[in-house]
Amino acid sequence: MQVNGKYRPFESVPIKNRTWPDNTITKAPIWCSVDLRDGNQALINPMTVEQKLEFFDLLVKIGFKEIEVGFPSASDTEFNFMRRLIEENHVPEDVTLQVLCQAREHLIKRTFESLKGCKKAIFHLYNSTSPAQRKYTFNKSKDEIKQIAIDGINCVKSCLSMSEGTDIRLEYSPESFSTTEIDYALEVCEAVVKTWGDAADENHKIIVYLPTTVECALPNQFADQIEYFCQHISNRDKLIISLHNHNDRGEGVAQCELGLLAGADRVEGCLFGNGERTGNLDIVNVGMNMYTQGVDPELDFSDMPMLIEAYTRLTGMEIHPRTPYSGELVFTAFSGSHQDAIRKGMAARVNMDENAYWDVPYLTFDPHDIGRQYEGIIRINSQSGKGGAAYILEQDFGICAPKAMHPAIGAVVTGFADKLQRELQAQEIYDVFSEKWLKTKSPLNVLEISERHIEGERGEDTQEQVAAMATVEWDGKQYAIAANGNGPLDAFVTAMKQTPAPKFNITSFHEHSIGQGSDTKAIAYVQITKENGEQVWGVGKSSNVGRAGIAAVVSALNFK
Repeated sequence: MQVNGKYRPFESVPIKNRTWPDNTITKAPIWCSVDLRDGNQALINPMTVEQKLEFFDLLVKIGFKEIEVGFPSASDTEFNFMRRLIEENHVPEDVTLQVLCQAREHLIKRTFESLKGCKKAIFHLYNSTSPAQRKYTFNKSKDEIKQIAIDGINCVKSCLSMSEGTDIRLEYSPESFSTTEIDYALEVCEAVVKTWGDAADENHKIIVYLPTTVECALPNQFADQIEYFCQHISNRDKLIISLHNHNDRGEGVAQCELGLLAGADRVEGCLFGNGERTGNLDIVNVGMNMYTQGVDPELDFSDMPMLIEAYTRLTGMEIHPRTPYSGELVFTAFSGSHQDAIRKGMAARVNMDENAYWDVPYLTFDPHDIGRQYEGIIRINSQSGKGGAAYILEQDFGICAPKAMHPAIGAVVTGFADKLQRELQAQEIYDVFSEKWLKTKSPLNVLEISERHIEGERGEDTQEQVAAMATVEWDGKQYAIAANGNGPLDAFVTAMKQTPAPKFNITSFHEHSIGQGSDTKAIAYVQITKENGEQVWGVGKSSNVGRAGIAAVVSALNFK
């Protein structure tokens, strides 16, 4: 794309003594969900009152103590939702409702009407301050825009008598702070704080809300804005600096985290980044980033499947499968080498303490921490390697094939996936394995088999002998065979020399039980080496241990 004069770099903030690059996030901020306001207003079909009530209860369950519930003066639906929250006692003692209102007298009064009976509330007043808003939307000067904010604050103060019994705190935001001249944003906020005056105390700190209404700066530039603001605002210790990040440049999380490093105290956002255009800040993302760095986010995301189900059902929005922490594919590996590393890392943790340091390759954190399971970690397509299919067979079906057999399994399964040109589901993987190794009857098919034990001489140090007798079919012709051996498998292998089948030796044998109780069976894995040097694996399953080994030999001879 050819650069033209339509766009220009974001103007840097004149800060020389920045400290944020050396800071770290060591504690959770004050969280405020705006799902029911900013998130809801972005939906094609806004939530009904009943849906919003359920969503509110969900936010409380997660642990939010401050929740922006809407714009009560905007419509009867918004107003009625507020009234039902209060009148039906949905609000716990430790939760504060936040309401949004433009700096306009009739809207302020209507909003106060909605608050009757509310125990604790944050009154969020805003007006736009950016050059574009001043020029195109309001056609007003800087002084006139500042006066709108002052008049709005005075109106709120005059209405406090309408909220007897309600503990009111003020929140003010210069809308479009991200594009407002930094010194002018300071000027307006200073005027607001001064106008509010004695209404602010230690328990009623003014929340100064600095929104990236439209994200337009680099994350480091936004951090400079926040630190500069915090350095120059009067009575900083009597204020709460709050962030409200959007994601227009795809950097909402980065801007939020750097804004916290720069001195912000509070964060507003939505579950899974819902919101206008490209969305609000994804609070789940930021909270889980803290968690995986050993910082308690003070929000509970331990049942992520439940949150996802409720969110998608109530909002009608989908979560992209590669969304950090919540997407369907975030624990998934298709690459063969990655699958093998994950399998080995997970196997090592079996013998570790539950809270041992997490260092499984390619997995940033334990899926169990958010209510996910390991079954979906490894997914199989044509790019998958030797270990992935074996892992699925072990985890989902109890088939613990020896490591030396994994390449053979991987080749068969990925070949099938390549043919279909898609990912395979776990059951399909098992079906391919079963058809290739467990169900084959050609060219060798055992029609009948029996065995008897041959007693040795008493007192003699000799191995017990077994006689095997079988009727087999090789390439459509029947053969009656019989031989002795030191066990059923050895006897059968010796007897097979009486047929035209290729001569072979068993070079590897493994077996284990599968199933539980009366359904327990033996499963055997046999590697044979033919006269021509070819090595082939076979698999057999039977309720009889000896027969499982024989079935595995048959499987190996039938392998194509």
